[in-house]
Amino acid sequence: MKILKDILFGVSITAVRGTTDCSINAIQFDSRKIGLDDVFVAITGTLTDGHKYIGTVIASGVKAVVCEVLPEVLVNEVSYIVVENTNKAVAIMASNFYGIPSKNLKLIGVTGTNGKTTVSSLLYELFRKAGFKVGLISTIKIIVDNEEFKTQHTTPDAIIINKYLHLMNLAGVEYCFMEVSSHGIHQKRIEGLVFKGAVFTNLSHDHLDYHKTFAAYRDTKKRLFDGLSKNAFALTNADDRNGLVMLQNTKAKKYAYALKNFADYKAQVLESQFNGQLLKLNDHELWTKLIGQFNGYNIAAIFGVADLLGLEKLETLRIISELDTVDGRFQYYISPAKIVVVVDYAHTPDALKNVLETINSLRTGNESVITVVGCGGDRDVEKRPIMGGIASELSNKVIFTSDNPRSEDASKIILEMEAGVPLQNKNRVLTIENRREAIKTACHLAVSNDIILVAGKGHETYQETKGNRLAFDDFEITKELLITLDK
Repeated sequence: MKILKDILFGVSITAVRGTTDCSINAIQFDSRKIGLDDVFVAITGTLTDGHKYIGTVIASGVKAVVCEVLPEVLVNEVSYIVVENTNKAVAIMASNFYGIPSKNLKLIGVTGTNGKTTVSSLLYELFRKAGFKVGLISTIKIIVDNEEFKTQHTTPDAIIINKYLHLMNLAGVEYCFMEVSSHGIHQKRIEGLVFKGAVFTNLSHDHLDYHKTFAAYRDTKKRLFDGLSKNAFALTNADDRNGLVMLQNTKAKKYAYALKNFADYKAQVLESQFNGQLLKLNDHELWTKLIGQFNGYNIAAIFGVADLLGLEKLETLRIISELDTVDGRFQYYISPAKIVVVVDYAHTPDALKNVLETINSLRTGNESVITVVGCGGDRDVEKRPIMGGIASELSNKVIFTSDNPRSEDASKIILEMEAGVPLQNKNRVLTIENRREAIKTACHLAVSNDIILVAGKGHETYQETKGNRLAFDDFEITKELLITLDK
């Protein structure tokens, strides 16, 4: 049990009805999870308004309600705390409830359109291999030392974040690497967290269904850096046109990494092939299993973070050379018939372009590139024709298919992708809505040395349609189909 006034420390309060000197069992913002003596925070979300459920939670036995607007009817036994922003309030309250666990860690936030999962996941692996107890909060999973927990959001809600940071404190974790999404920043989920450093990977077209404009999307990312203290570091991609924008108002120590421009951590791709690439990183050369220029950037960022956190450079380079690719990030397989399959999470125009350009740079010229790609439903519609155009321009054959259509009609999404295909590329495009059949067709079309790219879902092991999630793993399905065809 915690005292309400203690967990409200730092929250911007405009009015109080009742006492804050009472014991609280837990913080909840989901009315379905409310318990006796909990405090309910009425959050105004994208789908519903928590203020509608205040009467319901009071009947369930809550001790206090935190809200932006007082309900018309007040119950004497319940305390009401009016705040300016309940999203921000719940994040600060959660941090206080768990004893501000981020203060006891070296917490590093990684933000950007592409590369967040790779950078944060490989930093976890690097520091674990270096002998430290490490935590990870990523799109794929949450890890506390060596114990894994599943997650469904890039940046979980503030209560979950602080719960796991607290578990990391109990487990003696020293470093935590965390993906920080624009949604998470905008919805105040990282308020109250103390970051030791932040990394900016890149910025390209994504989430404009949510942020409406690119400038709003960029400025939301920038808030992570604006909130850093003078004791933290800010590491940015100097080759991205928005990289230096991230550093404009930060109090943190400023550093940069790059492949093209001057930077503190400069990488250069010397040689590249399907089993890895040779990089020059500052004055050192290293071989890495991670392929492509985009991974050159990821490795430069990883090396920079490790250096800024005090790891010995040569040891860091040695460990980087041992790191494997992250699931669903340029994950490849070569079939017995010498057909190469690449599965990648590329779900933005820039990511798809990067992956296809990397594949084309590794070709000898005689192989065909066959791309299977779709776009997710209930997400940014503007990128669909752009991705369709990129796939048709950089592939020999393209099969447009369903991704996670969610509540949308998959055939409508595919039509929007087809709208971006130039007239001269129309003959390269097939449409097969069923994703398994689309992958199967790509496998039938491919011959020895051809390259099949299955893009958009990466690490995901499901396909979401009309509220249902059915098992679907791009990598395993493609591998299974190729093995079957080889028999």
